[in-house]
Amino acid sequence: MGKTKLNIEKTALGIEFGSTRIKAILIDEHHQSIASGEYEWESYYKDEVWTYDLEAVWAGVQAAYKQLKEEVKEKYEMTLTKVGAIGISAMMHGYLPFDKQYNLLTPFRTWRNTTTQKAAEELTALFQFNIPLRWSIAHLYQAILDGENHVEKIDFFTTLAGYVHWQLTGEKVLGIGDASGMFPVASQTFDYDEGMLKQFSELNVQHYPWKLKSILPRIKKAGEYAGSLTAKGAKLLDPSGELQTNIPFCPPEGDAGTGMVATNTVAEHTGNVSAGTSIFSMIVLDKPLSTFYPEIDIVTTPAGKDVAMVHCNNFTSDINDWLQLFADVFETMGMEVNMGDMFTKLFQEAMHADHDVGKLVSCNYYAGEPITGFETGRPLLVRMPDSKLSLPNFMRMHIYSALATLEIGMEILTKKENVDIDFILGHGGFFKTEKVGQQLMADSLAIPTTVMDTAGEGGPWGGAVLAAYSVNSNKEQSLENYLDKVVFAQEATNTVKPSVEGMESFKQFMENYRSVLEVEKAAIDAFK
Repeated sequence: MGKTKLNIEKTALGIEFGSTRIKAILIDEHHQSIASGEYEWESYYKDEVWTYDLEAVWAGVQAAYKQLKEEVKEKYEMTLTKVGAIGISAMMHGYLPFDKQYNLLTPFRTWRNTTTQKAAEELTALFQFNIPLRWSIAHLYQAILDGENHVEKIDFFTTLAGYVHWQLTGEKVLGIGDASGMFPVASQTFDYDEGMLKQFSELNVQHYPWKLKSILPRIKKAGEYAGSLTAKGAKLLDPSGELQTNIPFCPPEGDAGTGMVATNTVAEHTGNVSAGTSIFSMIVLDKPLSTFYPEIDIVTTPAGKDVAMVHCNNFTSDINDWLQLFADVFETMGMEVNMGDMFTKLFQEAMHADHDVGKLVSCNYYAGEPITGFETGRPLLVRMPDSKLSLPNFMRMHIYSALATLEIGMEILTKKENVDIDFILGHGGFFKTEKVGQQLMADSLAIPTTVMDTAGEGGPWGGAVLAAYSVNSNKEQSLENYLDKVVFAQEATNTVKPSVEGMESFKQFMENYRSVLEVEKAAIDAFK
């Protein structure tokens, strides 16, 4: 029997550069994932900067694409030489400045860096608009304040998604969602805010040979053409030379934007939570907030609608390390360990915890956490002599700790601004274990939480869907309509409501958590 035929012209390729993996997903004309490949990588701390080597960008994407290509060969008995469209996404924010010869002027400064406090505070006060520490403009202005020599040489700066897209297409563009994390955008004009650009030009930047807007990427909205694959780009993706050129690209987006697409939360009154190495919520607003808050970022959907974003730098790193320790114990005892199975089993154990979580409390801050005012972090676990250190309590404690900072930020939207949120859609690996992450998320935020069958796919799939939208939709069809009527028309969802017992348990934990933040401050002072 022959293999299933594949209509290659109707496929779309999404490639996302996440915090811990680079993943490529190929979808068919029905938006179903049909092949994938991935490559694990990690940021590292060097010279007081969290960074990645750009060489790893290309080694990783080539490995992921090769794996995907081999899966297509196995399933369809064909060599993948073209796809219908391509979409690039990556972790947002950060700082990648280049000179006229396209040389990177500093190591890539990722979203995880929190050394831009002075710049962020000054710009926030100037604009009367929250500028988070991780935003690209905060990194640029901090470099100016610090008198870094590279600043006068800048010809272009961008995000990771913008860099990869530029190398593959030659186009210095960025999707509006990712661009809104570089510099504030005006949703009325779908471009950088002209008033704030003027205010920035009046700072101590007049002596530089550039104007800010001239070194920022051009903004594109979802559905707009954003270039096509060049010969150089084809070789970067597929060194074998088999990949054809001239494949169209959609605008490159941040992982927040592709997360919104992956959960069908680009319309007003919808919201999602992306849970991975970091965690952030995205709530699409129907009106502006009454004022600006340092804990709330205002960004946009890939189509340009205003979004309130609560971004926490820390989420699964602490849990991952503890589970790796458990795996090491098993392997020392001569037992084979499947990490996926172990995550599932231990997450399930969390549902059997005591109401007070055994009086255990931890702080998962590997990096700084601006929402609670920390420029750096020290992961720690605190217990009392009468605490009950059981496996269920231990796991529930770590999950609660991972959710705690998000809840602190979300309180501003739900209690101070009275933003109406019918439900939260969750995506990312945190939701793969059935009902556990979903229920604990609902309890922590006191909001019903929904997951879809695609919850584990996350951003790479969302990037592929944006690519498909750019070539398959008619010009009048909005992104919201395309997702509702075409992509998610038959999508199965599951919603859980917060439980009274769970909400009370989390509230009790939060009292201890707020106290342990004082211990966190002392740990940072004591351990340099």
